[in-house]
Amino acid sequence: MTATDPAVEAHLDQGLERLGIVVDPDQRQRLLALVGLLHKWNRAYNLTAIRSPEEMVARHLLDSAAVLPFVKGPTLLDVGAGPGFPGLVLAILRPELAVSLLDSNGKKVRFQRQAVMELGLTNVTPVQMRVEAFEGRFDQVISRAFASLGDFVSLTLPLVLPGGQWLAMKGPAVDDELAGVPVGVVPVARHSLEVPFDVGSRLLVVLERQEDGSRP
Repeated sequence: MTATDPAVEAHLDQGLERLGIVVDPDQRQRLLALVGLLHKWNRAYNLTAIRSPEEMVARHLLDSAAVLPFVKGPTLLDVGAGPGFPGLVLAILRPELAVSLLDSNGKKVRFQRQAVMELGLTNVTPVQMRVEAFEGRFDQVISRAFASLGDFVSLTLPLVLPGGQWLAMKGPAVDDELAGVPVGVVPVARHSLEVPFDVGSRLLVVLERQEDGSRP
């Protein structure tokens, strides 16, 4: 793990404090190492449009960490994870979570695997596959920028346990998407996410699968 710019460290520390998240030294170092690794790989592989490490802290790390209070697990699937957000951050902050990262993009999954190896994350499983071909059952499924709400829920419906939840990180215009949600899945909460250093508006929509999987 390489040394980090003090400005990046300060950005992370201030952001976590504003989110009310307390980390131990190992978690802090892993988060900083994740930013360093993403910045290094991004120059060669163009994993994200965000170039500055400080902006990566806000737009990737803190944006991911903002949903932490709503993640219960114990199993979590990050669909369309890209280079691993929010799943990698949540796995660092909640070591008891069993996190699977799903994406069809080879270079992004290679980055996920490298991050898992370098950061020593034993609770993360990267998978390169299209969601339609993936099999598994999870307590919660999360997505940051995968698809419309209706498509996100419909495509992952077989992957969510009865009584399980979808955590959809969306922009403010989410109401129009709710009409596309399948029968048997109900919105149960909506949370405004205040992401430090990010001027954009962010919502977390929580949807729940009926316990017996039947129609309500």
